[in-house]
Amino acid sequence: MTDRVSDPMRVEPRSVRFRAEREAEWSELEQMLDRALSGGLRRLTEEELHRLPMLYRSAVSSLNVARKTALDRALVTYLESLVGRAYLAVYTSRRPERAPLRRFFFERFPAAVRSMARELALCTAIFALGVLVAYAMVRVDAEWYFAFVDPGLASGRSPGASTEFLREGLYEPQHDGLSIFASSLFSHNAGIGLLAFALGFAAGVPTALLVFTNGLMLGGFLALYDERGLLIPLLGWLLPHGVPEIGAILLCGAAGLALGRSVLAPGARSVRDALVDAGRRGAVVAAGSVVLFLIAGFVEGVFRQVITHDLLRFALALFNAAWLSAWIVLGGRALARRRA
Repeated sequence: MTDRVSDPMRVEPRSVRFRAEREAEWSELEQMLDRALSGGLRRLTEEELHRLPMLYRSAVSSLNVARKTALDRALVTYLESLVGRAYLAVYTSRRPERAPLRRFFFERFPAAVRSMARELALCTAIFALGVLVAYAMVRVDAEWYFAFVDPGLASGRSPGASTEFLREGLYEPQHDGLSIFASSLFSHNAGIGLLAFALGFAAGVPTALLVFTNGLMLGGFLALYDERGLLIPLLGWLLPHGVPEIGAILLCGAAGLALGRSVLAPGARSVRDALVDAGRRGAVVAAGSVVLFLIAGFVEGVFRQVITHDLLRFALALFNAAWLSAWIVLGGRALARRRA
């Protein structure tokens, strides 16, 4: 900066003092502007974003003083350039429409999920336990199936149905019963997921029960189809939409368990503060999960109707698992490293 301002030995002492008192702020502002104007405001940390307008106003004030008191002309020119660049960064580098949405889905949502890693692991274990319990019990006695699976959701798919009927439901694209079942299952799972989050404040107990019973339902289906030799076709039919749908349920469950944990073990904070923090992060996770439910519904209602080959179905399931894992594990990390 000193090469753009005249030599202090050649200017009035008043100008030298004026610059010495404010030069640190100008230098700080310059460093922010170099990054913001080259790569956008996303290159700044949150603390710098708060400080940028303050430094801009301070530079404007300095420019006004320099002009009114007829300080060194080189200093006035420098401040005019600095204020002009700061104006561009503060008022023209923002994208108010798309940036917040992009930041939510690619920064806040995955970061919120990662902050609940322990709750997500616990929720997954509870769900898996439900699957295993129901599977084992139905294989021992098929009558247990009716204790785990709502007849309205089963849509005729029960131990009393023929194997051919069950097989047709997996491969017939235009089967009316399949459409009803798909719609009912989507509505059921979306309701379970959002309710699991909402009831988490009750120490997480209702959340755990909802996730467990949802696992019981899946375990009942797996046992029924496995007994008929249709387990692989069922998984191919289920997993393409099941990956985002079950993933969304587990994420909502993790958000609910985080609420419960804030009540039972708030740590050094008060229960109220811990609950507010968990609620904010949980709301972000629940909102992102709605998108997963929508994706699952699209896959369930469109792709599964036209893709009837088992290998293609499993390929679609692997693809969904890959992008969902990458989204959660990697989302926002590169940007956070750049800001650091």
